[in-house]
Amino acid sequence: MNKVKDVVIKPLDKSIYLQPHTMHFTQNGLKRTWDLLEVHDSVAILLHNIQRNTLIFVKQFRPPVYYGSIPEEDRKNEIDVNKYPPDLGVTLELCAGLVDKDSSLVQIAKEEVLEECGYDVPLSSLIKIGSYRSGVGTLGSLQTAYYCEVSDEMKVSQGGGVGDEIIDVVEMTVPEVKEYVRQDKLPSPPSFLFAIYWFLLNKVK
Repeated sequence: MNKVKDVVIKPLDKSIYLQPHTMHFTQNGLKRTWDLLEVHDSVAILLHNIQRNTLIFVKQFRPPVYYGSIPEEDRKNEIDVNKYPPDLGVTLELCAGLVDKDSSLVQIAKEEVLEECGYDVPLSSLIKIGSYRSGVGTLGSLQTAYYCEVSDEMKVSQGGGVGDEIIDVVEMTVPEVKEYVRQDKLPSPPSFLFAIYWFLLNKVK
């Protein structure tokens, strides 16, 4: 996963996933502007293997996280991957995916679980935790989180994503997860913490 090289930062040309905009508005009589990005909504799934009592996550290299880990003065030209190893951009996350097709959210969640983690789960096993806004300063996209209990019999492939996705599937025990979230600098998004604390509050006796 982390054999990353030839890293160069360039201005955005065009994208099928990101559409930059500037909003002009008047608030309390003051004229303001705000730069924002239009992106797809998404789903995220917390998987719990109830046979082994483990939680299942995905680990992957995230270019924006890597970019944010490099001082501004060293972002020009080609990035020195020896000085700034790609591990700086590797995150631990929930299984997740974009809402970029004409299907129900729960159907998209089911497909993501199969593609990323290799479990073929029934739609009825996906329990909605809730929906929330992410990246509210720049994105404001809606993510819907689900909880899903799985067993070893549902495992039909190794997962790892489709196409050019490079994803590692990671299983952690509940004590390991509790220790992980105690880190000072957590290489995970807020949605990860939301789901973990929901699980600890509602599912751990």
